[in-house]
Amino acid sequence: MTANIFVVGLDEDNARVLRRLPEAGQYRFHGLLTPDELQHGDIDVGALLDKATAALDTFDGPIDAIVSFWDFPAASLVPLLCERHGLPHVPLEAILKCEHKYWSRLEQREVIDELPHFGIVNLDVADPKVPEGVAYPLWLKPVKAFSSELAFHVTDEAEFAAAVDKIRAGVGRVGDPFDEVLGKVKLPPEIAAVGGAACLAEEELHGVQAAVEGYVYQGEVTVYAALDSIDYPDSSSFLRHQYPSQLPAEVQRRMADVARRVMRRIGFDNGTFSIEFFCDPRSGQVALLEINPRHSQSHAELFELVDGLANHDLMVRLGLGQGPRHRSGAGPYGIAGRWYLRRFSGDAVVTRVPTAEEISALQNEIDGVRVSVSPQEGQRLSDLPEQDSYSYELAQFLIAAKSLQEMEQKYERCADSLHFEFDDAA
Repeated sequence: MTANIFVVGLDEDNARVLRRLPEAGQYRFHGLLTPDELQHGDIDVGALLDKATAALDTFDGPIDAIVSFWDFPAASLVPLLCERHGLPHVPLEAILKCEHKYWSRLEQREVIDELPHFGIVNLDVADPKVPEGVAYPLWLKPVKAFSSELAFHVTDEAEFAAAVDKIRAGVGRVGDPFDEVLGKVKLPPEIAAVGGAACLAEEELHGVQAAVEGYVYQGEVTVYAALDSIDYPDSSSFLRHQYPSQLPAEVQRRMADVARRVMRRIGFDNGTFSIEFFCDPRSGQVALLEINPRHSQSHAELFELVDGLANHDLMVRLGLGQGPRHRSGAGPYGIAGRWYLRRFSGDAVVTRVPTAEEISALQNEIDGVRVSVSPQEGQRLSDLPEQDSYSYELAQFLIAAKSLQEMEQKYERCADSLHFEFDDAA
Protein backbone atom coordinates (compact mmCIF):
# COMPACT_ATOMS: atom_id res chain seq x y z
CA MET A 1 0.00 0.00 0.00
CA THR A 2 1.08 3.60 -0.61
CA ALA A 3 2.17 5.46 2.52
CA ASN A 4 0.82 8.99 3.00
CA ILE A 5 3.65 11.19 4.26
CA PHE A 6 2.88 14.77 5.29
CA VAL A 7 5.84 17.14 5.01
CA VAL A 8 5.60 20.37 7.01
CA GLY A 9 7.00 23.17 4.83
CA LEU A 10 7.27 21.17 1.62
CA ASP A 11 8.56 23.17 -1.35
CA GLU A 12 9.10 22.14 -4.95
CA ASP A 13 12.89 21.78 -4.74
CA ASN A 14 12.64 19.32 -1.85
CA ALA A 15 9.64 17.60 -3.42
CA ARG A 16 11.82 16.76 -6.43
CA VAL A 17 14.45 15.24 -4.13
CA LEU A 18 11.81 13.20 -2.31
CA ARG A 19 10.40 11.90 -5.60
CA ARG A 20 13.87 10.54 -6.44
CA LEU A 21 14.09 8.34 -3.33
CA PRO A 22 14.37 4.61 -4.06
CA GLU A 23 10.92 3.77 -2.64
CA ALA A 24 9.24 6.96 -3.86
CA GLY A 25 6.74 4.89 -5.81
CA GLN A 26 5.45 3.56 -2.48
CA TYR A 27 5.06 7.04 -0.96
CA ARG A 28 2.61 9.85 -1.53
CA PHE A 29 3.98 13.17 -0.25
CA HIS A 30 1.59 15.87 0.92
CA GLY A 31 2.60 19.44 1.73
CA LEU A 32 1.42 20.70 5.12
CA LEU A 33 1.84 24.48 5.51
CA THR A 34 4.17 26.40 3.20
CA PRO A 35 7.68 27.73 3.87
CA ASP A 36 6.31 31.28 3.59
CA GLU A 37 3.71 30.58 6.28
CA LEU A 38 6.35 29.10 8.54
CA GLN A 39 9.19 31.59 8.17
CA HIS A 40 8.11 34.97 6.82
CA GLY A 41 6.25 37.77 8.56
CA ASP A 42 4.54 37.28 11.90
CA ILE A 43 4.56 33.70 13.23
CA ASP A 44 1.29 32.63 14.87
CA VAL A 45 2.02 29.17 16.28
CA GLY A 46 -1.57 28.59 17.37
CA ALA A 47 -2.97 29.47 13.95
CA LEU A 48 -0.39 27.29 12.19
CA LEU A 49 -1.18 24.36 14.48
CA ASP A 50 -4.91 24.81 13.92
CA LYS A 51 -4.49 24.98 10.13
CA ALA A 52 -2.30 21.88 10.01
CA THR A 53 -4.63 19.97 12.35
CA ALA A 54 -7.65 20.84 10.22
CA ALA A 55 -5.89 19.65 7.05
CA LEU A 56 -4.98 16.34 8.67
CA ASP A 57 -8.44 15.86 10.20
CA THR A 58 -10.13 16.31 6.84
CA PHE A 59 -7.72 14.07 4.94
CA ASP A 60 -9.50 11.10 3.42
CA GLY A 61 -7.07 8.29 4.11
CA PRO A 62 -4.52 6.97 6.58
CA ILE A 63 -1.79 9.31 7.87
CA ASP A 64 1.43 7.30 8.01
CA ALA A 65 4.06 9.92 8.86
CA ILE A 66 4.43 13.64 9.61
CA VAL A 67 7.96 14.97 9.06
CA SER A 68 9.93 18.14 8.34
CA PHE A 69 13.42 19.38 7.51
CA TRP A 70 12.88 22.93 8.87
CA ASP A 71 13.69 24.47 12.25
CA PHE A 72 11.19 26.38 14.36
CA PRO A 73 8.24 26.48 14.13
CA ALA A 74 8.08 23.39 11.90
CA ALA A 75 10.30 21.27 14.16
CA SER A 76 8.03 22.03 17.12
CA LEU A 77 4.79 21.50 15.21
CA VAL A 78 5.78 17.99 14.09
CA PRO A 79 5.79 16.35 17.57
CA LEU A 80 2.54 18.09 18.49
CA LEU A 81 0.85 16.78 15.34
CA CYS A 82 2.43 13.33 15.59
CA GLU A 83 1.31 12.96 19.20
CA ARG A 84 -2.28 13.57 18.15
CA HIS A 85 -2.05 10.84 15.49
CA GLY A 86 0.05 8.31 17.41
CA LEU A 87 3.06 8.55 15.04
CA PRO A 88 6.80 8.20 15.78
CA HIS A 89 8.44 11.54 16.61
CA VAL A 90 11.14 13.31 18.58
CA PRO A 91 9.89 14.39 22.04
CA LEU A 92 8.99 18.09 22.03
CA GLU A 93 11.19 18.74 25.07
CA ALA A 94 14.22 17.34 23.23
CA ILE A 95 13.45 19.59 20.24
CA LEU A 96 13.34 22.64 22.51
CA LYS A 97 16.57 21.67 24.29
CA CYS A 98 18.24 21.81 20.88
CA GLU A 99 16.59 25.00 19.62
CA HIS A 100 16.85 27.20 22.73
CA LYS A 101 20.52 28.15 22.53
CA TYR A 102 20.90 28.86 26.25
CA TRP A 103 19.04 25.73 27.38
CA SER A 104 21.09 23.75 24.90
CA ARG A 105 24.36 25.11 26.36
CA LEU A 106 23.26 24.20 29.89
CA GLU A 107 22.54 20.62 28.77
CA GLN A 108 25.77 20.37 26.80
CA ARG A 109 28.00 21.34 29.69
CA GLU A 110 26.70 18.39 31.70
CA VAL A 111 28.48 15.97 29.34
CA ILE A 112 31.18 17.86 27.41
CA ASP A 113 33.94 20.37 28.20
CA GLU A 114 34.40 21.83 24.69
CA LEU A 115 32.25 24.94 25.26
CA PRO A 116 32.79 28.71 25.14
CA HIS A 117 31.96 30.89 28.15
CA PHE A 118 28.36 32.04 27.77
CA GLY A 119 25.53 33.88 29.52
CA ILE A 120 22.26 35.76 29.10
CA VAL A 121 22.21 39.49 28.34
CA ASN A 122 19.40 41.25 30.22
CA LEU A 123 17.51 43.17 27.53
CA ASP A 124 15.02 44.59 30.06
CA VAL A 125 17.46 47.03 31.66
CA ALA A 126 18.38 50.39 30.16
CA ASP A 127 22.10 49.64 29.95
CA PRO A 128 22.68 45.89 29.36
CA LYS A 129 26.08 44.47 30.27
CA VAL A 130 28.20 41.57 29.06
CA PRO A 131 27.49 38.58 31.34
CA GLU A 132 30.05 37.92 34.06
CA GLY A 133 32.80 35.58 32.91
CA VAL A 134 32.28 36.30 29.17
CA ALA A 135 35.05 38.25 27.43
CA TYR A 136 35.48 40.02 24.08
CA PRO A 137 35.50 39.11 21.25
CA LEU A 138 32.09 37.49 21.50
CA TRP A 139 28.91 36.76 19.60
CA LEU A 140 25.50 38.15 20.50
CA LYS A 141 22.49 36.26 19.20
CA PRO A 142 18.86 35.57 20.12
CA VAL A 143 18.29 32.28 21.93
CA LYS A 144 16.11 31.45 18.91
CA ALA A 145 16.32 32.94 15.41
CA PHE A 146 16.35 31.89 11.76
CA SER A 147 19.75 31.12 10.22
CA SER A 148 22.23 33.86 11.24
CA GLU A 149 19.55 36.54 11.57
CA LEU A 150 20.39 39.05 14.36
CA ALA A 151 23.73 37.38 15.11
CA PHE A 152 26.51 39.93 15.66
CA HIS A 153 30.25 39.63 16.20
CA VAL A 154 31.20 42.10 18.93
CA THR A 155 34.69 43.28 19.92
CA ASP A 156 34.07 46.25 22.26
CA GLU A 157 31.43 48.14 24.27
CA ALA A 158 30.31 50.33 21.36
CA GLU A 159 29.67 47.31 19.11
CA PHE A 160 27.99 45.56 22.02
CA ALA A 161 25.56 48.44 22.55
CA ALA A 162 24.74 48.72 18.84
CA ALA A 163 24.11 44.98 18.54
CA VAL A 164 21.94 44.93 21.66
CA ASP A 165 19.75 47.69 20.20
CA LYS A 166 19.20 45.72 17.00
CA ILE A 167 18.50 42.46 18.82
CA ARG A 168 16.14 44.16 21.27
CA ALA A 169 14.17 45.61 18.36
CA GLY A 170 13.87 42.33 16.44
CA VAL A 171 14.08 39.45 18.91
CA GLY A 172 10.33 39.23 19.45
CA ARG A 173 9.48 38.22 15.87
CA VAL A 174 10.69 34.67 16.49
CA GLY A 175 11.20 34.79 20.25
CA ASP A 176 7.59 35.53 21.21
CA PRO A 177 6.06 32.60 19.29
CA PHE A 178 8.95 30.42 20.48
CA ASP A 179 7.98 31.37 24.04
CA GLU A 180 4.48 30.10 23.29
CA VAL A 181 5.83 26.65 22.42
CA LEU A 182 8.10 26.64 25.47
CA GLY A 183 4.92 26.96 27.51
CA LYS A 184 3.86 23.47 26.37
CA VAL A 185 6.60 21.70 28.41
CA LYS A 186 7.76 21.91 32.01
CA LEU A 187 10.76 24.23 31.97
CA PRO A 188 13.69 24.34 34.38
CA PRO A 189 13.53 27.54 36.50
CA GLU A 190 16.56 29.06 34.74
CA ILE A 191 14.89 28.67 31.32
CA ALA A 192 11.47 29.83 32.50
CA ALA A 193 13.17 32.96 33.84
CA VAL A 194 14.68 34.00 30.49
CA GLY A 195 11.94 32.76 28.12
CA GLY A 196 12.14 32.57 24.35
CA ALA A 197 12.81 36.23 23.47
CA ALA A 198 16.21 36.47 25.15
CA CYS A 199 19.75 37.29 24.06
CA LEU A 200 22.74 34.99 24.48
CA ALA A 201 26.35 36.14 24.64
CA GLU A 202 29.13 33.65 24.13
CA GLU A 203 32.82 33.98 23.54
CA GLU A 204 34.11 33.63 20.00
CA LEU A 205 35.09 30.14 18.92
CA HIS A 206 38.11 29.57 16.70
CA GLY A 207 39.04 27.11 13.98
CA VAL A 208 37.37 25.83 10.85
CA GLN A 209 33.66 25.14 10.73
CA ALA A 210 32.27 21.68 10.17
CA ALA A 211 29.13 19.69 10.90
CA VAL A 212 28.03 16.14 11.45
CA GLU A 213 24.69 14.64 10.49
CA GLY A 214 23.12 11.75 12.32
CA TYR A 215 19.96 10.19 13.67
CA VAL A 216 18.62 8.44 16.73
CA TYR A 217 16.57 5.28 16.28
CA GLN A 218 15.19 3.36 19.23
CA GLY A 219 17.62 5.15 21.54
CA GLU A 220 20.78 4.43 19.51
CA VAL A 221 22.67 7.49 18.25
CA THR A 222 24.32 7.11 14.83
CA VAL A 223 26.56 9.71 13.19
CA TYR A 224 26.89 8.90 9.49
CA ALA A 225 28.53 11.93 7.86
CA ALA A 226 30.74 14.98 8.35
CA LEU A 227 30.69 18.13 6.20
CA ASP A 228 32.79 21.30 5.98
CA SER A 229 31.51 24.89 6.11
CA ILE A 230 33.94 27.32 4.48
CA ASP A 231 33.65 31.09 5.07
CA TYR A 232 34.60 33.90 2.73
CA PRO A 233 38.10 35.17 3.63
CA ASP A 234 38.04 37.49 6.68
CA SER A 235 34.29 37.04 7.01
CA SER A 236 31.75 35.02 8.99
CA SER A 237 29.54 34.58 5.89
CA PHE A 238 29.49 31.15 4.30
CA LEU A 239 31.19 30.63 0.95
CA ARG A 240 30.21 26.96 0.72
CA HIS A 241 29.20 23.77 2.47
CA GLN A 242 30.92 20.66 1.10
CA TYR A 243 30.55 16.91 1.49
CA PRO A 244 32.43 14.82 2.42
CA SER A 245 34.52 16.66 5.00
CA GLN A 246 38.20 17.14 4.19
CA LEU A 247 39.17 17.24 7.89
CA PRO A 248 41.43 14.57 9.42
CA ALA A 249 39.73 11.34 10.47
CA GLU A 250 40.55 11.95 14.15
CA VAL A 251 38.77 15.30 14.13
CA GLN A 252 35.72 13.70 12.54
CA ARG A 253 35.81 10.95 15.18
CA ARG A 254 35.86 13.52 17.98
CA MET A 255 32.90 15.39 16.52
CA ALA A 256 30.94 12.15 16.33
CA ASP A 257 31.80 11.32 19.94
CA VAL A 258 30.62 14.73 21.18
CA ALA A 259 27.43 14.40 19.14
CA ARG A 260 26.59 11.02 20.63
CA ARG A 261 27.13 12.22 24.22
CA VAL A 262 25.05 15.36 23.77
CA MET A 263 22.11 13.76 21.95
CA ARG A 264 21.86 11.05 24.60
CA ARG A 265 21.86 13.73 27.30
CA ILE A 266 19.10 15.69 25.58
CA GLY A 267 16.85 12.62 25.25
CA PHE A 268 16.61 12.94 21.47
CA ASP A 269 15.03 9.92 19.74
CA ASN A 270 13.21 8.92 16.52
CA GLY A 271 14.65 11.67 14.37
CA THR A 272 17.53 13.19 12.42
CA PHE A 273 19.90 15.92 13.60
CA SER A 274 22.73 18.16 12.40
CA ILE A 275 25.37 19.59 14.76
CA GLU A 276 27.76 22.42 13.87
CA PHE A 277 31.32 22.67 15.24
CA PHE A 278 34.48 24.74 15.20
CA CYS A 279 37.52 22.48 14.80
CA ASP A 280 41.28 22.86 15.09
CA PRO A 281 42.74 20.36 12.59
CA ARG A 282 46.22 20.60 14.18
CA SER A 283 45.28 19.88 17.79
CA GLY A 284 42.17 17.85 16.97
CA GLN A 285 40.10 19.95 19.37
CA VAL A 286 36.41 20.37 18.55
CA ALA A 287 33.96 22.91 20.01
CA LEU A 288 30.22 22.54 19.56
CA LEU A 289 28.51 25.59 18.04
CA GLU A 290 24.84 24.58 17.85
CA ILE A 291 22.46 21.66 17.50
CA ASN A 292 19.76 21.51 14.82
CA PRO A 293 16.93 19.06 15.62
CA ARG A 294 16.60 17.99 11.98
CA HIS A 295 18.85 16.99 9.12
CA SER A 296 19.89 19.73 6.70
CA GLN A 297 17.67 20.00 3.63
CA SER A 298 20.36 22.15 1.99
CA HIS A 299 22.69 19.12 2.17
CA ALA A 300 20.19 16.68 0.65
CA GLU A 301 21.50 16.87 -2.90
CA LEU A 302 25.12 16.80 -1.73
CA PHE A 303 24.47 13.37 -0.26
CA GLU A 304 22.56 12.33 -3.37
CA LEU A 305 25.44 13.33 -5.65
CA VAL A 306 28.16 11.64 -3.57
CA ASP A 307 26.33 8.75 -1.86
CA GLY A 308 23.51 8.16 -4.31
CA LEU A 309 20.90 8.71 -1.59
CA ALA A 310 19.60 11.99 -0.15
CA ASN A 311 19.48 12.38 3.62
CA HIS A 312 15.72 12.92 3.25
CA ASP A 313 15.51 9.12 3.07
CA LEU A 314 16.45 8.91 6.75
CA MET A 315 13.76 11.41 7.71
CA VAL A 316 11.09 9.49 5.82
CA ARG A 317 12.02 6.10 7.19
CA LEU A 318 12.21 7.33 10.78
CA GLY A 319 8.85 9.07 10.34
CA LEU A 320 7.39 5.72 9.27
CA GLY A 321 9.02 3.99 12.25
CA GLN A 322 11.44 2.07 10.04
CA GLY A 323 15.16 1.48 10.52
CA PRO A 324 17.36 3.98 8.62
CA ARG A 325 20.02 3.21 6.02
CA HIS A 326 22.92 5.05 4.44
CA ARG A 327 24.87 4.32 1.23
CA SER A 328 28.31 5.88 1.52
CA GLY A 329 30.12 6.72 -1.74
CA ALA A 330 27.60 5.14 -4.11
CA GLY A 331 26.95 8.33 -6.11
CA PRO A 332 28.52 9.55 -9.37
CA TYR A 333 30.81 12.24 -7.84
CA GLY A 334 33.60 12.34 -5.29
CA ILE A 335 32.66 15.68 -3.70
CA ALA A 336 29.77 18.15 -3.84
CA GLY A 337 29.20 21.63 -2.46
CA ARG A 338 26.56 24.28 -2.09
CA TRP A 339 28.27 27.59 -2.87
CA TYR A 340 27.05 31.14 -2.17
CA LEU A 341 27.74 34.22 -4.28
CA ARG A 342 27.39 37.27 -2.01
CA ARG A 343 27.52 41.06 -2.05
CA PHE A 344 29.30 42.67 0.91
CA SER A 345 29.24 46.32 -0.20
CA GLY A 346 25.89 47.29 1.29
CA ASP A 347 22.23 47.53 0.39
CA ALA A 348 21.09 48.35 -3.15
CA VAL A 349 18.32 47.79 -5.66
CA VAL A 350 19.05 45.00 -8.13
CA THR A 351 18.75 46.39 -11.66
CA ARG A 352 19.91 43.27 -13.53
CA VAL A 353 20.03 39.56 -12.78
CA PRO A 354 21.31 36.75 -15.02
CA THR A 355 18.72 35.70 -17.58
CA ALA A 356 17.22 32.23 -17.80
CA GLU A 357 19.09 31.74 -21.07
CA GLU A 358 22.42 32.68 -19.47
CA ILE A 359 21.83 30.31 -16.58
CA SER A 360 20.80 27.47 -18.88
CA ALA A 361 23.89 27.96 -21.05
CA LEU A 362 26.15 27.87 -17.99
CA GLN A 363 24.54 24.69 -16.66
CA ASN A 364 24.86 23.01 -20.04
CA GLU A 365 28.49 24.09 -20.37
CA ILE A 366 29.69 22.82 -16.96
CA ASP A 367 28.89 19.28 -15.84
CA GLY A 368 27.48 18.85 -12.34
CA VAL A 369 26.35 22.47 -11.87
CA ARG A 370 22.96 23.95 -11.00
CA VAL A 371 22.40 27.69 -10.48
CA SER A 372 19.73 29.45 -8.40
CA VAL A 373 19.52 33.27 -8.37
CA SER A 374 18.23 34.75 -5.11
CA PRO A 375 17.00 38.34 -5.84
CA GLN A 376 14.65 39.40 -8.59
CA GLU A 377 15.24 42.37 -10.87
CA GLY A 378 13.96 45.49 -9.14
CA GLN A 379 14.19 43.99 -5.65
CA ARG A 380 16.00 45.71 -2.79
CA LEU A 381 18.61 43.40 -1.26
CA SER A 382 17.50 44.21 2.29
CA ASP A 383 14.07 42.81 1.43
CA LEU A 384 15.54 39.35 0.86
CA PRO A 385 14.49 36.99 3.68
CA GLU A 386 16.89 35.18 6.03
CA GLN A 387 20.09 37.06 5.26
CA ASP A 388 23.05 37.12 7.64
CA SER A 389 24.11 40.38 9.30
CA TYR A 390 27.05 41.10 6.99
CA SER A 391 26.17 40.19 3.38
CA TYR A 392 23.42 39.65 0.83
CA GLU A 393 23.07 36.38 -1.06
CA LEU A 394 22.98 36.83 -4.84
CA ALA A 395 23.03 33.21 -6.00
CA GLN A 396 23.58 29.63 -4.94
CA PHE A 397 25.50 27.05 -6.96
CA LEU A 398 25.13 23.33 -6.45
CA ILE A 399 28.45 21.97 -7.76
CA ALA A 400 29.60 18.35 -7.95
CA ALA A 401 33.03 17.18 -9.09
CA LYS A 402 35.55 14.38 -8.92
CA SER A 403 37.91 16.37 -6.67
CA LEU A 404 38.04 19.46 -4.49
CA GLN A 405 40.27 21.27 -6.98
CA GLU A 406 37.86 20.59 -9.84
CA MET A 407 34.92 21.82 -7.75
CA GLU A 408 36.74 25.06 -6.91
CA GLN A 409 37.52 25.63 -10.58
CA LYS A 410 33.87 25.12 -11.51
CA TYR A 411 32.81 27.70 -8.93
CA GLU A 412 35.21 30.31 -10.30
CA ARG A 413 33.80 29.78 -13.79
CA CYS A 414 30.24 30.13 -12.47
CA ALA A 415 30.96 33.26 -10.42
CA ASP A 416 32.74 34.92 -13.36
CA SER A 417 29.89 34.10 -15.76
CA LEU A 418 26.96 35.58 -13.82
CA HIS A 419 26.35 39.30 -14.33
CA PHE A 420 24.42 41.38 -11.78
CA GLU A 421 23.92 45.15 -11.76
CA PHE A 422 22.87 47.40 -8.84
CA ASP A 423 21.67 50.91 -8.11
CA ASP A 424 23.37 51.92 -4.85
CA ALA A 425 21.63 55.27 -4.69
CA ALA A 426 18.05 54.01 -5.05
